[in-house]
Amino acid sequence: MNTGDTAWVLASAALVLFMTPGLALFYGGMVRSKGVLAIMMQSFVCMGLVSVLWAVLAFSLSFGPDAGGGLLGNLRFSGLAHLAHGLPGFPHLHVSPLAVAVFQMMFAVITAALITGAMVDRVRFFAFVVFIALWVLLVYAPLAHWVFSPTGWLAHHGVLDFAGGTVVEIDSGFSSLAVALVLGRRQGWPREPMPPHSVPLSLTGAGILWFGWFGFNAGSALGANSVAVHAFVNTQLAAAAGLLGWILVEGIWRRTPTTLGAASGAVAGMVAITPCAGFVGTMPSVLIGALAGVVCMFAVRVKFRFRYDDSLDVWGIHGVGGLVGMVLLGVFASRAIDHAGANGLANGGSASFFGWEILAAVVAAAFAFVMTFVIAKVVDLVIGLRVPPEAELAGLDVTQHAETAYAMAGGTHVTA
Repeated sequence: MNTGDTAWVLASAALVLFMTPGLALFYGGMVRSKGVLAIMMQSFVCMGLVSVLWAVLAFSLSFGPDAGGGLLGNLRFSGLAHLAHGLPGFPHLHVSPLAVAVFQMMFAVITAALITGAMVDRVRFFAFVVFIALWVLLVYAPLAHWVFSPTGWLAHHGVLDFAGGTVVEIDSGFSSLAVALVLGRRQGWPREPMPPHSVPLSLTGAGILWFGWFGFNAGSALGANSVAVHAFVNTQLAAAAGLLGWILVEGIWRRTPTTLGAASGAVAGMVAITPCAGFVGTMPSVLIGALAGVVCMFAVRVKFRFRYDDSLDVWGIHGVGGLVGMVLLGVFASRAIDHAGANGLANGGSASFFGWEILAAVVAAAFAFVMTFVIAKVVDLVIGLRVPPEAELAGLDVTQHAETAYAMAGGTHVTA
C-alpha cells in the first residue's frame, strides 16, 4: 500500500462527501421557502441511508467478484468483509481496498441525492426513503459494476468513464426524468411562477460543488500521480468554460446573463468533463466544458415544451451533460494523458472505441430510465409516492417535518 496515494484517496472521499451538503444548499436556494428544509433533508438522509446500504450490500454488488456475465458482483464483500485480498480486476492497486470502498461510497451518496431535484414539493418522505433504498440496489449498483468494475461487461469491452459520466451523471439525469414523470407536475406548474427563494444560497452551494468536484475527478485516479493532476486541471477549465458558455449564449438569447445561469453552466461543464477528466488534454477540456454549458442551457428549456416537471433540471444538466461528455470522450481521449486509456477519433483512434462510448451512454440512459420508472411506479402503488394536494400547498417543511426554515417576528413563517 502506498501511503501517499491512500491519503489522497481518503482526502478526495472527504471532498466528495462535502459535495452533498453543497448540493443541499444549491437545491435549497432554488426552491420556495416552504420546501427548503425538505429538499435539504433529503440530501442529508442520502448521506446516512446510502452509506449504510453501500457498506452492507451495494459495494459488494458493484465491485465484488463477478456473479456472471459482467452484470453484477456477488456478495463476497457484504459488510465490507474480505477486502484484505484486494479487489477483482485491480491487480496493481496501490491504495487500501477499504479506501476505494469509502471513496466510491461517496459517489453513491451524491448520485442518489441528485435525484431529489426532480421531486421538489411533492414527494412523501417515507416513500422517498424506500425509493432511494431500492434505487441504490437495483439501479446504481448494477451500473457501477458494468462500468467501474474492471470485471463489468462494459468495462470489459474497453468503455472508458473516468469518474462517472454514465454511473453518476447519465444515471441520475435519466432516473430523475423517470421519477418526475411518475410523480407528475407540481400544482400550478408551469402556469404559476415558482422562483428560487434564495439565489445567494444556491451560489454558495454551487461553490462547494465546484470545490468538491476536484476530489470527485482527481481522486478517481486512485493515486497522487500525473493523471490526477490532469483531472484536477481539466475540472477547473471545463467548469470555467461551462460557466462562460452558458452566460454568453444566455446573454445573447435572453439579453440578461443570470447568476443562477452562471452556476448552472459551471456545473454543466463539470458534469461533461467527469467521464473525460483523466483521459483528455487541457484544451479539449475547455471545448468540452463550453459545449456542455451551451447544450445544457437549451436542454433545460425542453421541459416547458413537453410539460414534464423536472423541477431543478437534473435531466437537462446531468443527463444531457453526461451524454455530451461520453460522446466527446470518444473524440478527444488520448493515451498521452493516460497510457491505460485509449485514443479518440481526433487522435487516430478507432471507430469501435467511439461506438462503445456511445453504446455505453445509451445503455446507461435506457437502463436508468426504465428501472427507475418501474421502481417509482411500484412504490407509488404500494405506499403512495406523492403527498396529498393540501400537504403540497402547505409545504413539505411543515407537513413532512413539522419545521420551518424561516420565521418572522411573532412566529409567522414565510411561505413564499
